[in-house]
Amino acid sequence: MYRFLLTPRWIALALVMALAAAIMVLLGNWQLSRYHYRSDINARIDAAASAPPRPLADVVKPPAGSKVGPAPAAEDTWSVVSVTGRYDPAHEIVVRARTLDGSSGFEIVTPLVLADGTAILVDRGFLAAPMGSASAIPPTPAPPSGEVVVVGRISRPESRASAPELVADRLTVRRIDPAKIAEVLPYPVYGGYLTLQSQTPPAGDELAPLPPARQNALLNAGYTAQWWIFAALTLVGYGYLAYRHAHPSEADGPGNASPDRDRPDGDGPDSEVSDSGVSDSEASDREVSDSEASDREVSDSEASDREVSDSEVSGKTPS
Repeated sequence: MYRFLLTPRWIALALVMALAAAIMVLLGNWQLSRYHYRSDINARIDAAASAPPRPLADVVKPPAGSKVGPAPAAEDTWSVVSVTGRYDPAHEIVVRARTLDGSSGFEIVTPLVLADGTAILVDRGFLAAPMGSASAIPPTPAPPSGEVVVVGRISRPESRASAPELVADRLTVRRIDPAKIAEVLPYPVYGGYLTLQSQTPPAGDELAPLPPARQNALLNAGYTAQWWIFAALTLVGYGYLAYRHAHPSEADGPGNASPDRDRPDGDGPDSEVSDSGVSDSEASDREVSDSEASDREVSDSEASDREVSDSEVSGKTPS
């Protein structure tokens, strides 16, 4: 019944369906890996929020004999650390084209110089752009002077960053990368940077604190299920096509099947209708023949009457 599956056309269809299902499974696996990756980030953020701050040197390696230190390890990202130093507002960096809660603005990054002469960049917060000019850099609030104790979250360098450039007499960047910013600084810097949570002494409220970048892992979980369901439907669809090809009457449904498809010839109602039709035709032919015979009889009678009339006329003619 299913030998047609071995024909070239059905073999080709099976290969196409299997390839499509395999690709969908791989896409689902990739989305599953993204789900685990984002879930791990959220787990580290939650764990760091409930843990006490750790010393900076215990989490990130300092720059040893180089302009910039190594980047933090992935498992150390979002860890909360504490460090003491002095802000250097003369080398402050303005990060352009940032948003927070739908508002456009800037982030202010200020180096914090430590007692050993190295520095770590501190993202002090978000500064909204002035109304009507999203690119105009407003005056930035000054950081606390003197020695400051900073508590912040460790962040890794952002990708595709470039060296700082002057815009309206301010050093600006689009992305934060300590290795790029170190090119304009007079001291070595750590390979990661801090997102400020709190500091002592506290600063004003001109800069809005930056929340941790929690990831939407459920979105990837939904994509994973979607791709796997598509793969299953592809294989089920192939099986349904094969079943329908092998059972055409069942696939059409009982309402569409002919009730007399399996009856022997001459036993069904169609045969009766056909016989009846033949009988009616023969009867009609017989009726036509009878009518023609009747017409001939009428003609013979008329001819006989004319002969009688001619005889009568002949008898009356004078001799």
